[in-house]
Amino acid sequence: MESVMIQTKSKQYPVYIGSGVISSLPSFIEERFSNLSSVLIISDQTVGSLYLSSLESKLIGFETTSFLIPSGESAKSFDIYYECLTYALEQKLDRKSLIISFGGGVVGDLSGFVAASFMRGIPFIQVPTTILAHDSAVGGKVAINHPLGKNMIGAFHQPEAVFYDLDFLTSLPIREKKSGFAEVIKHALIQDPNFYDWLRKNVTDLNEISGEILEHSLLRGIEIKGEIVSQDENEHGVRAFLNFGHTLGHAIEAECGYGEISHGEAVVIGMVFALNISKQVTGLEFNTDELVGYLKKLDYQVTIPTGLVPGKIT
Repeated sequence: MESVMIQTKSKQYPVYIGSGVISSLPSFIEERFSNLSSVLIISDQTVGSLYLSSLESKLIGFETTSFLIPSGESAKSFDIYYECLTYALEQKLDRKSLIISFGGGVVGDLSGFVAASFMRGIPFIQVPTTILAHDSAVGGKVAINHPLGKNMIGAFHQPEAVFYDLDFLTSLPIREKKSGFAEVIKHALIQDPNFYDWLRKNVTDLNEISGEILEHSLLRGIEIKGEIVSQDENEHGVRAFLNFGHTLGHAIEAECGYGEISHGEAVVIGMVFALNISKQVTGLEFNTDELVGYLKKLDYQVTIPTGLVPGKIT
């Protein structure tokens, strides 16, 4: 098991990474929450059908209930957010309750916002189940989508801890692996050229990435994000670097319809676009052809999807 400590102005918390780390969750809860009243697990239908019983079995010593949301980006909506709050009220959660976010980035963003707003804020723990969530589970940005923009309604609400059990990643389809690994590549590009070179040499096929290489990739990505968030928790400065590729990426997601193109796939297109613009406008010296070749090798699309009108992507 590896660990990274995330330090922000508002909170310090650990990220535990490795196979089987979920077994340490009960003892962490016991130590951290001496007056705990109840636990609410928020997950989605896909993760719930595969792993919810496993997580629940670890928490039999606590007053625990679970709520499943639909799978996919469309769940980050006002309606599902309202349903989560209603369920929390029905289950009589209080200020001594804990929410466990059990799923990918959608679940983490939504349930984190539920935790941030329920009774003006209660604690939550992130238990990611996707590669993409190595980015979204760390840093405290929680939100839901609006038809006019992605992640436009939300808050900064740091988790108490992140338990990143790599055993949950074994069932990911290739599209989810690609979506998540796009953020790993992003972290390398914005901060660590050596990590970027290491990725190009060691990650050449996302269908056959080893557990050891995946763990190192996720660990370094989380370290990079943690370093940036520690400097700028509320995105007034350098944290904006983490949005690399997201300006066009979010616009593509919105224009296609949330869920029609994965977040990571859209961000890849946005990164290539941003680099080309930077070269034209600022004279940035970067080998974009090498990057594009690497992205294509990993089977990413690097141009705006067919059928989208550039003028409508705003």
